[in-house]
Amino acid sequence: MKPVWKWILISLGVLIVIIIGVSWYFANNWKPLVEQKLKDVIHNSTNGLYTLTYDDLDLNLALGNVTLKNAHLIPDSAVYAKLVLAKEAPNNQFNIKLDALKIRRFGLMNILTNKKLSINTIILENADIHLVNEYHAYNDTISTKPKKTLYESVQDVLSSISVKDIKIDNFKFKFTKLADGKSSDILLDSVNINIHDVLLDETSINDSSRLFYTKMVDIHVPKFAYEMPDDIYKASFEDLRLNTQKKNLLLTRVSYAPKMSKANFFKTKNQNVTMAVMNFDTVRIDNIDLKQLLDNQITVAKSVQLKSGAVSLYNDKRFRKVPKNKIGNSPHQQLMKMKSLLSIDTVYVDDVDILYGEFSAKYNQEGIITFNHATGILTNVTNDSLRLSKDKFMRADLTAKIMKSGTLKAQFGFDMLSKTGFYTYKGSLGPMQATAYNKILRPLLNVEIASGNVKSVRFDMQGTDTKNWGDFRFDYDNLKIKLLNEPDAEKKSSKKVISFIVNNIIINDSNPDANEVYHTGKINYTRNPQHTFFKTLWQSLLEGIKQCAGISPEREARLMGAAKDVKNASKETQGALKKTGSFIKGIFKKNDKEEK
Repeated sequence: MKPVWKWILISLGVLIVIIIGVSWYFANNWKPLVEQKLKDVIHNSTNGLYTLTYDDLDLNLALGNVTLKNAHLIPDSAVYAKLVLAKEAPNNQFNIKLDALKIRRFGLMNILTNKKLSINTIILENADIHLVNEYHAYNDTISTKPKKTLYESVQDVLSSISVKDIKIDNFKFKFTKLADGKSSDILLDSVNINIHDVLLDETSINDSSRLFYTKMVDIHVPKFAYEMPDDIYKASFEDLRLNTQKKNLLLTRVSYAPKMSKANFFKTKNQNVTMAVMNFDTVRIDNIDLKQLLDNQITVAKSVQLKSGAVSLYNDKRFRKVPKNKIGNSPHQQLMKMKSLLSIDTVYVDDVDILYGEFSAKYNQEGIITFNHATGILTNVTNDSLRLSKDKFMRADLTAKIMKSGTLKAQFGFDMLSKTGFYTYKGSLGPMQATAYNKILRPLLNVEIASGNVKSVRFDMQGTDTKNWGDFRFDYDNLKIKLLNEPDAEKKSSKKVISFIVNNIIINDSNPDANEVYHTGKINYTRNPQHTFFKTLWQSLLEGIKQCAGISPEREARLMGAAKDVKNASKETQGALKKTGSFIKGIFKKNDKEEK
């Protein structure tokens, strides 16, 4: 070996020894200073609310590594109580435990010369985070006292902090909400979070490309279940993924359903209220404004997709129903009453099955009606008055198969600013066999359609809180009704008589009728205040069906007069008229669907 190389190696060896020695010195002599500075930063940035404890701090200045073992960030309850009295306490408190906090590759010289902390990676091992939320009304008011930003809390120590990546794997999260002396918990397990490109300096807080000083936060939450405060329903999902850079939220296998069987639900409620079961394979929200959501609880998004799902609604008439005034509770009016702001450009409904089931107290059976493979869009879904000043209508354009048969198309327009709840709805129903409706008619009305061809239904309607009006067209032929026998044997023979009266006197078997007269419906329906929005819709359409079937009020009156003159069949005939009214209501029955 040449002498020059020998001296080079010796020089490098000496340099390494010096570096190791200097690092050892700083690690041992600067450790108390680092510990004190760390505690000062925590104390100053939280107004003394939090204290940081740990078992050991391992500092390697040569590699730029720091490890805190068994670290614990603890809120001080006494300080929090004082802040509450001073009306300065935040709504949220954190209690964080870590097996280890690892900081890798930070630049010491940059800290010493420029007061800038630059870190390559921060790793949180086996984190356990408990967030306690307690609402304080004063946090909703505008404070005249300027609040210190996070940067202002640390600027005396560091002029900037940057971190390339933060990794939090398999951590546990508990959310506790305190309200009215009660607490409720949400638990999450095995949560993974990756945070990229964190920058804290005097300009980053105003950087619109960052959310809370970060360029990207990616969150993965598997298998979540939450029991609702009513102790009846449970919400759950199989998987959640949130990416702040892409601004999207994806949930799979989403469910909202009672924790008990249908029979136990109604026994527990002891009322005829609607039981709801909702399941969606995919719920996706795109271009969501996460800063608005987190800062102000305002939901602003470009689109929401509900894909491959089912919505089932059930009622049980064996239980009592408490009458309530439903005026002012239409869907668009309910949206306007929401306390939090909602603004979604488009909601996509993609292959969703809707079922309404009702158990009859009289016939002890359940009838159902289904709307299969519903698809369509809702636009301008918002209660933002500024946005509505430019376009005041929320719209819905939906298509579905009724009873897996006829194609129903419906378009709704909701005037969100109307003081009378104004809305429009129009649509059509394609060809189908009328016998498909027997699944709801037999169990609930004890009648069935023996035959009937629905050629088309068309309607163009408008409505308010008190009235529905518009045009209705119903084209059909070969309609025959059959009243079914009841257990009482004495009434069996009368059913044939009543069925004959219904088919030959009360309703036309076709439209146009046998005299080639085409009947149209001119609807002017006054709402029953106790009827819900959807029931009012179908009651209005019922008026059109009756008119198209030739059952005018005048004809009903003449038939009732004739029934009184038929001595031996008066009860049967009048009963037939009553049955007919119930039957027609059943054709498009969706009653009480929305009552919960």
